[in-house]
This record gives sequence, structure tokens and C-alpha cells, in this order.
Amino acid sequence: MKDASTRFPCRALTAGWLALSLTACSGPVNNQQGYMPEQPVAFSHAVHAGQYGLDCQYCHVGAEKSRHAGVPSTSVCMNCHTQVKTDSPEIKKVAAAVAENKPLAWVRIHRLPDHAYFNHASHVSAGLDCQTCHGPVQEMVRVEQKEPMTMGWCLDCHRDTAAKQVSAPPPSSPRAGELLALSSGAPAPEPLKAPRILQPPTDCSSCHR
Repeated sequence: MKDASTRFPCRALTAGWLALSLTACSGPVNNQQGYMPEQPVAFSHAVHAGQYGLDCQYCHVGAEKSRHAGVPSTSVCMNCHTQVKTDSPEIKKVAAAVAENKPLAWVRIHRLPDHAYFNHASHVSAGLDCQTCHGPVQEMVRVEQKEPMTMGWCLDCHRDTAAKQVSAPPPSSPRAGELLALSSGAPAPEPLKAPRILQPPTDCSSCHR
């Protein structure tokens, strides 16, 4: 068994780290709000999502059904750009990446800490607009992080949504029995009798798993 003189340095070290942690956390958190890095291709959301009205999920296909929204592959870009603006220097970068079978090294902008769990699907399927978290992306020539995305910011949204008794939109994907009814003439399932009221969680384990 260790005596008090052996245990004391460990206690002192622990107390020192605690004091250092509290001091370090007393200032503002670096949440990368306003971060707007240069990208390998000068892609303009203002042109694609704003001027031409492309749906976010045409490129970010995982947003409604996955934890991650996903970054579009170069082949998605070339669905249009084999015919559109093929002489553009920026499009030539994309075409070269496709020809070399290499992904573009997009710079990630929105990043939560590793200890925070976030699922795009649960938010998008609840009717949350992309702009709620990402700002007016349809107006951005170069995307930046508009919101702080801190724990308090997320909790404020969850609490406000619960207090307002917001109804979830009807599911966009077919419900059980609907495809069968369309293909076989079977009776369609009964419509939902009551809207689903959103109850976003505020307990620790929902986001810290």
C-alpha cells in the first residue's frame, strides 16, 4: 500500500490539471464560426442552389437517409458538365479528376467534436431546412460556417422546437404497403390519423454516446 507521500504528487498533478482546464475553458470556444476555406474547385452554391435551384439532396444524397450528408462524387458534377461549360478551367479540374479516377480534395467546413453525435437523417426527415444549421447556402459563392454549432446552440433549438409543439412533415419515402398498393391494386394503408409531434431530446446520452 502506498503511503501519503507517494500519493500526494498524483493528487497535486490532478488538481493542477483541473485548474489548468478550468482556466483554459474560461474564454470563448473556438467553434470555427466564419470559417471559409478555399476549395480545390471554385464551386458556387449561389449559382447551383440559388440561381438554378438545384435541390441540396441531388448532390448531398445521404442527408435524408444517413448520418452523413455526404460530398458528391465528381461523376455527379459531370452529369451536367459533360455538356455545360466544358471549356471552364474549373470544370476542366473536375474532368481531369474523373479521367484520373481520383476524388477532389474538398476542404471540410462543418465539423462537430468527436464526442458529439449528430445524424442528418433524423433532422432532415423531421423537416428541418438545411439553412437552419448551414445558413443561406443558396446565396454563398464560397461556403462558410455561419452558425456557432455549440452544444448550447443545439439545445436552444431542441428546447424551442419542443415548446412550440412542431409537427413533423409526412414522410417522403413510401410507407409500408403503399408500393404494394400501387403495383397490385391492393388497398392503400390508412392515412396517418395524427401528425407526429417533434420531441427533440435534451438528455446527455442522445448526443454523447
